[in-house]
Order: sequence, then structure tokens, then C-alpha cells
Amino acid sequence: MLVKSGIYRKSKTQAATLLALGALLFLVLLLSLSVGAFPIPVYQVLSVIMSNIGIELGDFTTQQRSVLVNIRLPRVILAMLVGGGLGLSGAALQGLFRNPLVEPGLIGVSSGGALFAVVYIVFGASIPLLQGLSGIGLPLFAFMGGLLNTFLVYRLASSSGKTDISLLILAGVALNALSGALIGLAIFYADDAAMRNFTFWSLGDVGGANWQKVYTAFLLIIGPAVLVFTQFRQLNALALGESEAFHMGVNVQKVKYILLISSAMMVGTAVSLTGTIGFVGLIVPHLIRLGFGADHRLVLPASFLLGAILLSVADVLARTLVVPAELPIGIITAIIGAPFFIWLIINFKKLRN
Repeated sequence: MLVKSGIYRKSKTQAATLLALGALLFLVLLLSLSVGAFPIPVYQVLSVIMSNIGIELGDFTTQQRSVLVNIRLPRVILAMLVGGGLGLSGAALQGLFRNPLVEPGLIGVSSGGALFAVVYIVFGASIPLLQGLSGIGLPLFAFMGGLLNTFLVYRLASSSGKTDISLLILAGVALNALSGALIGLAIFYADDAAMRNFTFWSLGDVGGANWQKVYTAFLLIIGPAVLVFTQFRQLNALALGESEAFHMGVNVQKVKYILLISSAMMVGTAVSLTGTIGFVGLIVPHLIRLGFGADHRLVLPASFLLGAILLSVADVLARTLVVPAELPIGIITAIIGAPFFIWLIINFKKLRN
């Protein structure tokens, strides 16, 4: 009876935590839609949104509606989807590797996406086959590069139907280094315009958001996210060790496959649409574990919500700190994430000693 009562209280606490994060995300959504170079009062933001579903709350101008619907709303939704996907993939990979210092770039998704992106930027104009891709060429190439790198890392670390986590990390480090070298080689042949385009893309940006990108992000991030959410019991078992999880009835190899491919798809989609955005997948899951414990029933959905909140706040800062110009969002996340990463390393060393 006491055990059931404890489980019930724990479930209520987790539900309350997720509800609080959801409410905070909604408030951040309103803030993000309201502020910017062209500010729109919150009540008019709500009026525009409700008018689209046939409910009239108040007056608003045509300009406010145009800015909100065509520019700001797709940007804010894209930032939330990308931030949520990065946060969730970080939580899944940290749980899989049983290491709080792991982040999605470790399996080569970001570097693979960056490599294929710079190849498209530098050489795309000179290859007739690529000229017809127009606006979808860059995100498509970056997505393909991220998935290719992940597949190579997985194959290098697999033997006799099993995947060695240590080999997976080593393979990721090796392919990240190789991708970095090839990126440098491609940049060596780039002109000034191509170098500038790649530099801004690599820093991360959601300023080019549109509804087509939002639909793509929704399909390719929410789908894998739902699949990852279903693996919370398996991740809780893996926290005890792979052998222990196997004896508890967990198909360890299947779980690795699901989490790696799902994480690669979420991060590859994020990189392809917004460029490289670092540290979100590292710091978000750690903040959740520090504040609310390591139960993946909570860690996974909470990491998605907090990732969406963090990247949305970073986007607000990116477009308001230097108005009328904008900072790349990757600069904001790096400024926030790098000191936190150093703090993680220091504390990790203390735990080992």
C-alpha cells in the first residue's frame, strides 16, 4: 500500500512538473510573438491567433497580422520544435550512454550536416544537377549528411549484431575530426560570398523560418520524439547497466537502434533547417536531472519542453539585443552553454575523485 501511495505521489509530482513547464512554454510563446523590431502587444497577438479560428477578441492592423502570421509565428514554432528535438535527443543519448557529458553532436550528426552544407554552398552553383534544388538544396544536403555520418558511426561500432558504446563514441570522434578536416578543405576553395554564407549558417539561425520549414520540422521531429518517449522504461533499466537491462527483458540492441536513429533524425532535421546550434542537447537534460531526478518518464518529455523554452528565449535575445540587426542564435546558446559545460566537467571530476 505504501509503495502504491509513493508511486501515485511521484506520478502527481511529475505531472505537475510537466504542466508547469507547459505553462512556462506558453508564456514564452506569447513573449516571443510580442517582442521584436516590430513590437505587438500581447492582447493583439491573442486577437490575431483567435481570429484565425473564427473568434474575434479585439482589433488589430493588417500589418500586425502579416508580421505575426507570415514572419514571427513560423519562426517561434520552428525554434520550439528544434529546441525540443535537441533537448530530447540529448536526454535519450545521455541515458543510452549513461554519461551526462554526452551530447547529440557526439554521434556525428552535426558535423555531417555541416560538411554536406558547406559542400552545397561552395560547389552547388557549379553542379547543374544541384541548381534545380533552389531553396530545399541546403537543408536536404545537411539532413543527408547528418544521417550518413550517423549510419557510418553505427556501422563502425557494430559487430555480430551488437553495438559497443565505447566504439560508438570513438567512431563519432573520428568522423567528427574527418568532417572538420573536409569542411576546412571545402572552405579553402570557397569564395568570399560562400564563406560568409557558411559562417552564418554554421552559427545557427531561425530567421529564415517559413511555414514549409515548420511542416518539415513537425513531421521529422515530432514523429521520432513520440518513438523516443515510448522508451522511458528501457532507459530506466539501462541505467542499471546493459547486462542488468538484458536480464530484465529489455532488447538492448533494439533500444540502441531506436534511440540512435530517432536522435539522428531529430538532430539532422534541426541542423538542416537552422544550422548548427550547440549545447542545448547537453545542458537541458542535465538541468532536468538536477532539478527533478533521473526517471526517464519525466526526463524525456521535460527535456523536450525545456529545450523548446531555452531555444525560444535564446531567439528572443538574438533578435532584441542588437536591434535592428540580429545575432545568430548559436552565439547565444554557446554563451549560455559553454560556462555550464565547464561547470559540468569540474563537478564530474569531483565525483570521480
